Amino acid sequence: MKNTIITILIIILISFGAFYFIKKDSNGIAAENENKDNVENTENETQDEIEENKTETTIGKSVEGKDIVAYHFYSEKEDAEVDTKILFIGGIHGGYSWNASLVAYEMISYLKDNNDKIPANVEVTVIPSLNPDGLFKVVDTDGPFSKSDVRATEAEKVEARFNANNIDLNRNFDCEWQEKSTWQNKEVSGGSSAFSEPESKAIESYVNSYEPNAVVVWYSAGGGVFASSCKNGVSDETKTLTNLYAKASGYKAYESFNFYEITGDMVNWLAKKNIPAISVLLTTHTDTEWSKNQQGIEAILNHYAK
Repeated sequence: MKNTIITILIIILISFGAFYFIKKDSNGIAAENENKDNVENTENETQDEIEENKTETTIGKSVEGKDIVAYHFYSEKEDAEVDTKILFIGGIHGGYSWNASLVAYEMISYLKDNNDKIPANVEVTVIPSLNPDGLFKVVDTDGPFSKSDVRATEAEKVEARFNANNIDLNRNFDCEWQEKSTWQNKEVSGGSSAFSEPESKAIESYVNSYEPNAVVVWYSAGGGVFASSCKNGVSDETKTLTNLYAKASGYKAYESFNFYEITGDMVNWLAKKNIPAISVLLTTHTDTEWSKNQQGIEAILNHYAK
């Protein structure tokens, strides 16, 4: 009898212990799963927040695999509601027009420090270098740079006008495109077809998805603001933007670029797509003329403010 009672007590103790450890293990697994879910939810929320507030995007790659980066700016006002998108582009001619990229980087710094200049209804996007391979040949760095980084010879700068396939990117767009085109008195390649190059293809895809209301493109040199068209006449809005930027900056306004014949031009392709676009040619190859361009930029932003 005594042995029987002892056996029963042992069984009860073993059962109770097993129940305790099973429950503890289950609780541990549940807690672990809960923690895992919390981590995943936090990661998802963080990723959503990053996506929502993303200020930089890579829109494509160059021939040599360098990023073509777009910087996005929005008003911080509580009632901000975007209905207008304005795109600014620099550096299509790489190291030859390095100051066209530098003025774009100066604009990026300016907007970071002066968010109040962005109208509540406007999104501003800046692509400072559409030809990063050509720019790298002259400044020897990726991303923002300073004038002191430019140490290339004049011959090296001319070579750096083209992309790594030796194509003039501003002859590679779908407006009267030709395989052989001109730059000043030289023959240059426009590529094997319109948008044959990854850089021009990247901006084509981006424009098609982004759908900007207006585009400003910097070049050098020449000192003027030029309207765009693709044998379809200059639109009224393009004329307005040309005159606005010119008056505010002090550059001379031109209805067309007629110094020599060009084909496959980017801003003229934008005109073909009925997107108002202007070319701003800096006066020299060495200065950004920031104060002039700041006034032109602000005139464009204020024009679209509501």
